[in-house]
Amino acid sequence: MIAPWRPAVLTSLWRASAGGAWREHPGRLVLALLGIALGVALGVAVHLINASATNEFELAVRSLAGEADLVVRGPRSGFPESLYPRLARAPGVAAASPALEVDAQIAGRRDTIKVLGLDSFRALQVQPHLLLESRDALTDLLKPRQALLSAAAAEDLGVGKGGELRVHAGSRVETLHVAGVLAPGATRQRMAIVDIAEAQRVFGRIGDLSRIDLKLAAGTQAEAFARTLESVLPAGTVVATPEAEAARNVSLSRAYRTNLDMLALVALFTGAFLVFSTQFLALLRRRSQLALLRVIGVTRGQLVRLLLVDASLTGLIGSLLGVALGVALAHFAVARLGGDLGAGYFSAVDAQLHVDPAALATFFVLGVVFSLIGAALPALEAARRQPATALKAGDEEEALRGVQRAAPGLAIIAIGLALSQAPPLGDLPWTGYAAIALLLVGAILVMPRFAHFALARLPNVRRASAALAAAQLQATPRQVAVALAGILASFSLMVSMIIMIGSFRESLATWLDRMLPADLYLRAGRLGDTGFFSEEEQARIARVAGIERAVFLRSQSVFVARDRPPLTLIARPLAPGQSAPPLPFEGPRVEPAAGAPTPVWLSEVAADVLRVSARDIVTLPIGGVPRHFTVAGIWRDYARQNGAVVIDRAVYVAITRDRRANEAWLYLAGGVAPDEAAARLRAGLVSHEGLEIATPRELKSISLAIFDRTFAVTYALEVAAVLIGLFGVSASFSAQALARRREFGVLRHIGMTRRQIGSMLAFEGLAVGSVGVVAGLALGWLVSLVLVHVINRQSFHWSMDMHIPWGELGVLALSLVVAATLTAVVSGRRAMSDEVTRAVREDW
Repeated sequence: MIAPWRPAVLTSLWRASAGGAWREHPGRLVLALLGIALGVALGVAVHLINASATNEFELAVRSLAGEADLVVRGPRSGFPESLYPRLARAPGVAAASPALEVDAQIAGRRDTIKVLGLDSFRALQVQPHLLLESRDALTDLLKPRQALLSAAAAEDLGVGKGGELRVHAGSRVETLHVAGVLAPGATRQRMAIVDIAEAQRVFGRIGDLSRIDLKLAAGTQAEAFARTLESVLPAGTVVATPEAEAARNVSLSRAYRTNLDMLALVALFTGAFLVFSTQFLALLRRRSQLALLRVIGVTRGQLVRLLLVDASLTGLIGSLLGVALGVALAHFAVARLGGDLGAGYFSAVDAQLHVDPAALATFFVLGVVFSLIGAALPALEAARRQPATALKAGDEEEALRGVQRAAPGLAIIAIGLALSQAPPLGDLPWTGYAAIALLLVGAILVMPRFAHFALARLPNVRRASAALAAAQLQATPRQVAVALAGILASFSLMVSMIIMIGSFRESLATWLDRMLPADLYLRAGRLGDTGFFSEEEQARIARVAGIERAVFLRSQSVFVARDRPPLTLIARPLAPGQSAPPLPFEGPRVEPAAGAPTPVWLSEVAADVLRVSARDIVTLPIGGVPRHFTVAGIWRDYARQNGAVVIDRAVYVAITRDRRANEAWLYLAGGVAPDEAAARLRAGLVSHEGLEIATPRELKSISLAIFDRTFAVTYALEVAAVLIGLFGVSASFSAQALARRREFGVLRHIGMTRRQIGSMLAFEGLAVGSVGVVAGLALGWLVSLVLVHVINRQSFHWSMDMHIPWGELGVLALSLVVAATLTAVVSGRRAMSDEVTRAVREDW
């Protein structure tokens, strides 16, 4: 036994074992390092981007609230300004700042800017940091059409003091003159501040407020005061602390951010399998060296520690590289795509990357831990082998006998399938993610049996090189299974994501076809909540020549809980004889019984938020009063992740007296072209600059382009996982080729040429790649079922139809098989380049 307390001895042993392998095969080490580094880098980048975006958004909300202890917020339609004096005089309120807050579309652009109407003098009491350094401009702000821009907005628009800001208001475009720019530290949000009375006039919101910020007197408890206020606020108006206000808005993107984090961990998970396969095959090659160490007195524990030191060094170096690369990727992504990676959740926030040392340390440790996990099983197996057995030639396959049992893998798969049926935890599908991890682990444990089954059925071929390749694979199914671990993990996840995204995209395309039945669509501003058509404009639109029928819709919002984003209320008319709008319903439609409340139709998200189903009675705050409605059906909606409620427009107008509309669906008379009708519309309206006119094809193209941009990062993460898997294939074939140098030497002695050996290796790569593709397709399909029907449903609360994109899967499968074939040939070049006598010298 070698004394474990002598570092010099152990250092020499490490140099002879793990260190020697590093020097002898640096390429394999580089591949393992790349696998860990890439996994850590993706995890770091995604986490930093998500954390920075949410942090900036929370800071933006906090900056608007200033020193306020509570924020009273109404729906998009706002609440009567008569509420303000009641709250300002309430006992316990030290100061109150009323505001009208709207998201206005910028003229000539496809984005919005937040316009905040404030009472400057009240705001100085509650939000002094916003205006304190702009006191000189406050008198200008009281003049008509004057605005203060935040520094972020001024930079984004390229406008300074004396410039102009043009925004949509109704169907018009209004011009605001820039009286000054706020101090850079006031807020990072892209925002314009105007006088509250001017904001009400410009945007047609006379008598309305959207929020009141309350600064409480010393000693007043915010939560207790909020509960008191709830009893006097109009229905649909909520009160919350600024922190809760930020959390409510950030919650909308939580599922998206969590899914990206999970995808990044998948890359790290795949990197661990790369370490596993690399270490296992490397240890098989060095089994005689390790057995000699055991013979001279190295204990099993010492040997395991030596090998884990090897893996920990790989993890340390790979994790360091990954952290550095991840920070660089995060900087690049925020600069190019924004803090939400192009998804549109935080588009109004000028995100700045914040590097959190704790997060970097966490992913660094994860990289090291995953490396150790990947190396633990090979190390334990190497230490378990008897030295006498390990010193024998041809022991490689016998060393893997322990991984032959399929029962544990099947049991883990069964547990994963059962776990996939569990409900979400905290509104997130944690059990679904766990189910996918168990399916992957179980499938990898079953892989040796599957490889044995598949390889035994290779076709009989007369060509000598192919016959030898088949015999070699059939004799070593366990080694093949280890090589397949990386392929299976990465390829199956890639397949599952392609199926999920393909299903989502196809379902979206089908949904758009059903939701866009008209010939032409007219909107008073594509984005924001300030565009609308007045009654007189609606009548003028309906009279335009060539328009056979015009259907006008009104969109508003309703708060159903103070910790949830508001639902979108869509008022659309029912056609004569219709009892329900033509929506893509999921499940039965219900005809309310006589005397039952008025029907409404809820999207899947809204039904989940309100925890109701068809035929239930639901209470919604419309017109400032809680009203009862019958849930007459639940429909699929991909446009509003916060949830939507459809109500008959006639009912909506009777309740609210709001006859304005946001958009119009136009059905054209026969023979009238959309371009011709669009030209007539622009000519028939007094102000048409703010109009958005589009055909169904154009809207569908825009929607699918947004979808593709949103999933661009997902595609990148998938490609990274596959690259890590291909690294594993390369490392596996390289290790096996080097371990078979004597075999190649014997084949050369008996007359086989290098070309024939290359052909044999190509056949082996083709066979292994094909087996991996078949297994990956099966497992990927199974995982896609969990993604589509469990994770997607629990994350975003909408359903989709399964659609398998055979073309994309075929190209991917063919590419992987070709890559495996070429990798096998390239990896065998070094072994084939040795002299014949040198290759067989170890057997003499």
